[in-house]
Amino acid sequence: MSEDAGKGSLGTGAARETLARRLAEQTGISEADARVLIELIGSNWNSLIREARVLKSRR
Repeated sequence: MSEDAGKGSLGTGAARETLARRLAEQTGISEADARVLIELIGSNWNSLIREARVLKSRR
C-alpha cells in the first residue's frame, strides 16, 4: 500500500482543487491552506472540516 492510499488520496489534480475550493468556501480558510490540509489529512471531509475550523480559530 502506498503512503497516500492510507490518507484517502484523490486521483486527479482537478478533484483535489475542487475539494480545496469547497473547503475554503465552507470554512473561510484560504485555498492554499485548504490544499495543505488535503495533503496532510487526505480527502476525509469530516477531518478536513474539523482541522480547517481549528486553523481558522487560531488566526
